Amino acid sequence: MIKLLIVDDSALMRRQLNTIFQAEGDFEIRLARNGREAVEENTEFEPDVVTLDINMPEMDGLTALSLLMAERPVPVVMVSSLTEKGAMATLEALNLGAVDYIPKPDGTISLSMVQIEAEVIAKVRAAARARIRTTRGLAARIRGSAPSRAPRTERAERSDTGIRRTGTRGDGLVLIGVSTGGPRTLEDILPRLAADFPWPVLVAQHMPMSFTRPFAERMDSICRLSVSEVSRPTPIEPGNIYIGRGGADMVIARRGGRLTALMRPEDPSYLWHPSVELLGRSAIEHCDPANVIAVMLTGMGNDGAEAFTELKRLGARTIAESEETAVVFGMPAELIQRGGANLVMPVERIADQIQIWAER
Repeated sequence: MIKLLIVDDSALMRRQLNTIFQAEGDFEIRLARNGREAVEENTEFEPDVVTLDINMPEMDGLTALSLLMAERPVPVVMVSSLTEKGAMATLEALNLGAVDYIPKPDGTISLSMVQIEAEVIAKVRAAARARIRTTRGLAARIRGSAPSRAPRTERAERSDTGIRRTGTRGDGLVLIGVSTGGPRTLEDILPRLAADFPWPVLVAQHMPMSFTRPFAERMDSICRLSVSEVSRPTPIEPGNIYIGRGGADMVIARRGGRLTALMRPEDPSYLWHPSVELLGRSAIEHCDPANVIAVMLTGMGNDGAEAFTELKRLGARTIAESEETAVVFGMPAELIQRGGANLVMPVERIADQIQIWAER
């Protein structure tokens, strides 16, 4: 049995989620109405996984999450609205250690829940098996004295050395595919790239449309390289990290002889978006694979495994995140099983390896 704690101030939402998981037959469920009750139940009930609303009385979801992770770490799936405010709160929750999030239904909850029921079940099951990663500075955050992130002006000063182009191969490109657990994982990789990193980086992170711009802005505030959301045709330049906009698929094309990132409507042939598979296939079509580094990080499913394996066969260098650090090992495991990974390594070593390969 999977012990599930459902935390929400809405009685209707608690009832709907309870009904969904009771029907699965292998969940033992308890309900909580606010963050204070969630913290108490985490100690008494010892759940395997928690669904946690963000906006609640007495104690909000972010405060409760901090206490859960400090006192008894447990996989948490946030229940979040898809507004910009909700996106920013959810990104903070993921940074604090939440594994994933599910959209809070708008309108008639009973009708909306039917539409996302399969997603909710899949994410909670995956979270129950997920690896919890330690959150840096959590004790300080709880005390209200967390160390601040590097300000934007400091990032700009670190970039004043310029982009190193000499001694590198033309049209070099780094592709990153990532899903569940991605925001925290990317924060352990992208800020470690040097200010003069010579290649552009394209990231396909499975995420809703309302989340990708706040996520790109958050990453831009902590990275030495410039980070932006791709929402229109964008020339691909060294010294830049490009986050594919949610609700669409990012692909590479050539326009006027230059590599360009384009966003296309979601292709229904693929389950996850922005699609890692489509990004990888467009790189095969428009780039010299010998100049491509492809990195597969944490996530459910197999998105991108086929394309990245083909890239490796054609001469690209590929990395799969190892099981020891992956929040969910599904996507990296698929790449490894297909023979598509040159290297398998923990997240803390990936940025250095990318740097070494790009500078050769």
